[in-house]
Amino acid sequence: MTYSAAENRYDSMPYRRVGRSGLRLPAISLGLWHNFGDDKPFETQRAILRRAFDLGVTHFDLANNYGPPYGSAETNFGRHFKDDFKPYRDQLIISSKAGYDMWPGPYGNWGSRKYLLASLDQSLERMGLDYVDIFYSHRPDPQTPLEETMGALDSAVRSGKALYAGISSYTPEQTLEAARILKELGTPLLIHQPSYSMLNRWTENGSPNLYEVLDQVGAGSIAFSPLAQGMLTDRYLNGVPADSRAAQHKSLDQGMISDENLGRIRGLNAIAEGRGQTLAQMAIAWILREQGKGSAVTSALVGASSVRQLEDSLAAINNLEFADDELRAIDEFAVESDINLWKQK
Repeated sequence: MTYSAAENRYDSMPYRRVGRSGLRLPAISLGLWHNFGDDKPFETQRAILRRAFDLGVTHFDLANNYGPPYGSAETNFGRHFKDDFKPYRDQLIISSKAGYDMWPGPYGNWGSRKYLLASLDQSLERMGLDYVDIFYSHRPDPQTPLEETMGALDSAVRSGKALYAGISSYTPEQTLEAARILKELGTPLLIHQPSYSMLNRWTENGSPNLYEVLDQVGAGSIAFSPLAQGMLTDRYLNGVPADSRAAQHKSLDQGMISDENLGRIRGLNAIAEGRGQTLAQMAIAWILREQGKGSAVTSALVGASSVRQLEDSLAAINNLEFADDELRAIDEFAVESDINLWKQK
């Protein structure tokens, strides 16, 4: 059946300006890291994407090696785009990234100009796009000069193959330097994509911390893994289910589900119940809270394995306000829990 987007799709979703740019993102964006590879039913993928757009999610986030296998999430998204979303291209923000292992040999990883620009061409071909809206350096490369990596992002924008440049998992110091280089090249840093959740608060550390740096350079942020790889849901309240990510060792080690972390999760769940939210909804709302000094998070990047899970996450926008006493109660349990899989070694 031909897809026609809901006419009321922009009525409920808040849209937030990205730093000092003219671009706005939905408060909640959809990431295609899991659930859009060849191991997932194509019709389930289609239902999730359609429902997301019908509910105001205009931003779909990918990377070259999302799958499995590598590249399959972009290939599958390309089919969905052609079938359903091509008429809405100018209403969508589509992003991709390169920086992790993608193909064999010395040119299929990290942050060289060779790798980044070749990867972007491949991503565009897989998705059937002329350009992506945001192209990211997926992680800093300790061996490649930052000038080369940022120069590649600048070239991507100047060539018209990307509209904006972004970085992911860079430290505050690296972010400041990356923004300086990009500014000198004439392509401002639009956005940073860090991991951030109630149990992974590294972005708040340091002086200046990441959000203060982003405020200084005029960039926004989109937080990935706001549910701590699924820990901040009702999945683990009573232990580790056999079909969970932790049990299957998919981006979440079972050792992270310690008694100490379970106690924190249960404490946070009790607060969420008092707010009339699921734990996942409160975790997403907390990400989007006003933080005072420094930039607030522009968008929370969520995944979804079903329409029901997507709808539960998007319902977080119905209650984004926190009283001071709620934030103090949350801070008793929302502490660093050593779950940052993307921490630089």
